[in-house]
Amino acid sequence: MRAVQYRTIGGGPEVVEVPTPAPGPGQVRLRVTAAGLCHSDWFVMDQPAERYAYGLPLTLGHEGTGVVDALGAGVTGVAVGDPVAVYGPWGCGLCPACARGAENYCPRAASLGIQPPGLGAPGALAEYLVVDDVRHLVPLGDLDPVETVSLTDAGLTPYHAIVSSLDKLPAGSTAVVIGAGGLGHVGIQVLRAITGAIVVALDISEEKLALASEVGAHSVLPSDPSAIEAIRSLTGGVGAQAVFDFVGAPPTVEIARKSVALDGVIQIVGIGGGLLPTGFFSTPMGASVRAPYWGTRAELMEVLDLARAGAVRVEVEKYTLDEAPEAYRRLHEGTVRGRAVVVPGD
Repeated sequence: MRAVQYRTIGGGPEVVEVPTPAPGPGQVRLRVTAAGLCHSDWFVMDQPAERYAYGLPLTLGHEGTGVVDALGAGVTGVAVGDPVAVYGPWGCGLCPACARGAENYCPRAASLGIQPPGLGAPGALAEYLVVDDVRHLVPLGDLDPVETVSLTDAGLTPYHAIVSSLDKLPAGSTAVVIGAGGLGHVGIQVLRAITGAIVVALDISEEKLALASEVGAHSVLPSDPSAIEAIRSLTGGVGAQAVFDFVGAPPTVEIARKSVALDGVIQIVGIGGGLLPTGFFSTPMGASVRAPYWGTRAELMEVLDLARAGAVRVEVEKYTLDEAPEAYRRLHEGTVRGRAVVVPGD
C-alpha cells in the first residue's frame, strides 16, 4: 500500500510503498477514507535527533476516518463495512482516566510505550490503518468522512478546552480566539453553539479573519499588540473571561496574559513554544492557565453530534495521497484555509 512517512530526521514527508498491515488479535483494520493534516505533524518533524521520540519510519496522520475492512481474532462491536472515526489519544484502557473515557490523560501510556496513530504508532496517511482496539472507534453514520475527519482533533481539541471553561462563559461573557486556522475556526463555531459568549477572533491573516467572520465571530482583530487594548475596549476595560490560544507562540501567549479578565481562564492549545508564567504580578488575580490535550471519547461523540446538527463544519482543502507533501508545505507556510485533508482513494 502507499503511505506518507517521515523517514529521516530533518527531512520532509515522503510518499512510499509499504506492506499492507494485517490486524492482530483484538485489532481492526480500516480502509482509510480520509486523513487530516495538522501543525502537530510539523512539530514532530521539526524535532532535533536528541529530542525525537516517535520512531522511524513514521507513517503520519493522527486524524483518521475509514471503513472497517478486516477484523482481528476476538473483535466484536463492529462489522466489516462500518464507517468509523478514529479516537486518537490511545491509553492503557485500565486506569481511572481511561475508565471515564479520558485516554488523553492516561498516566500510564508513556511508560507502557503506547502512542497515538501518526504520533508514534502508524497513522492514517495511508491506504489502510490498523487500530489497536475497537474502543478507539466511533461510529460515523451518514457523516461525510472528508468533511468530518478533522473533527477528531481540530474539533475535539477546541471542544475539550471550551467545555472545561463553560463556567466562565455565560451569556454576556467574552471569549477570545487567537488563531482562526484549522482549530480556531472550529473553536469559534463551538463557542457559538454551546455558550452565550461574545466571540472575538485574532489572526495575522486577513483571509483567516474573513473565515472567522464567516463562521460566527462577532469581532475580528489583527493578532498584534494592538489587540490587547482593543479587547479591553470591547469589554469595557474588564478583559475576556476566557482566552483560547490556538497558536501558543510567545507573542500570542503574551496577548492572552494581558487580555484575560480577573478570575478568567487562559487555554494554551497551540504548541508554538510559548511559555506563560502565572502567579502574582504576572496574570490577573484568580486567573488560571491551562494546557489542554485532545479530548475524551465521549466528547468526540458530542462533537460529531454537533456536526450532524449542522452547528459545526470544517473548511476543507482536499488532496490526494500523492499531493500530501505539497499539502504539508502549504500547511507549514500558513496558506491552508481551514484544514488540509488527504483522501487516499482519490
